[in-house]
Amino acid sequence: MDRWRRAIRRRPWLNTVYKIVVTALGVLIVVVGLILVPLPGPGWLIVFIGLTVLGTEYHWARRLLGWLRRVLARFWERWRAWRAARRERRARTGSGSVADPGTG
Repeated sequence: MDRWRRAIRRRPWLNTVYKIVVTALGVLIVVVGLILVPLPGPGWLIVFIGLTVLGTEYHWARRLLGWLRRVLARFWERWRAWRAARRERRARTGSGSVADPGTG
């Protein structure tokens, strides 16, 4: 990959075309991902893929991707802790473990 990229960089016009194609493709993937975020499916995954494509050429995209990964990791850590605490509270109170006698 490095050899191929060095060959492209030696030709200024080809380097410009390459950057334009990578930018357009990366932005398109990010936009499609953002459109899909509120829908069920892999919206955020597609955004991450688009940022990875942009990150091959732009430092700001690599930094943004790193920041998003850290934020997502903290979110999942808090989510797991909340779920574990919720399960523990349910186990202590016994809610959800006994059927309601008035429903059946």
